[in-house]
Amino acid sequence: MSPSASPASPRRPLTDSPTVHDQVYDSIRQALVTGRIAPGVGVSLRSLAAELGVSPMPVRDAVRRLVAERALAINPANKRLSVPSLTAARLEQLSQARLWIEPELAARAASQADAALIRALKAIDVRLDAALAAGDVDGYMTANHAFHFAIYERAEAEVLLSMARALWLQIGPFMRVVFGRVGTVGLPADRHAEAMDALKTGDAEAARQAIAADLSEGMEKMRVAVGG
Repeated sequence: MSPSASPASPRRPLTDSPTVHDQVYDSIRQALVTGRIAPGVGVSLRSLAAELGVSPMPVRDAVRRLVAERALAINPANKRLSVPSLTAARLEQLSQARLWIEPELAARAASQADAALIRALKAIDVRLDAALAAGDVDGYMTANHAFHFAIYERAEAEVLLSMARALWLQIGPFMRVVFGRVGTVGLPADRHAEAMDALKTGDAEAARQAIAADLSEGMEKMRVAVGG
């Protein structure tokens, strides 16, 4: 996302419909998990509504949900929204929670994986590699999120999946900042090939280990950046 923190690239305005509130929530949420809403940049309800082409009401509802999920905070003085600050202590908690939940989702997905999932993961990984080669951090963030959640959604574990989604909401903006600083050449090698091999053979423990290693290496970059 640009420094102005608009939630998405220009798009056809969302229409008034029974699902508009969910559309607005999903748009802002996707901007957070892929880091297109930058930490420390205040935004207003009106600016978000104007960007999405809707009235302030569905934006207000979406923001209320995202504040409850600790993805956004409201400044009581000026009512502007921002991503909560990330301390070393908070990063440590987020890292630990991710290592508890996401490898378990990958392990559970191993028994549900099929050829269609492997093809989808390979296609996403091609996009991810192209983004890395082009120095496209936004493209990398989008593809990396898509890769992980294509796996997690196959686990048939809705409680754990909900937790993983909430964690990515909180960590996504900071991943974007850190990866933007180091550039794509400074990113650690991912463990996606290992994860795909494990899923292809139905090896739950190998899938668990591949995702755990992938998370640990990425979060270490963040830990160094925040001085943890």
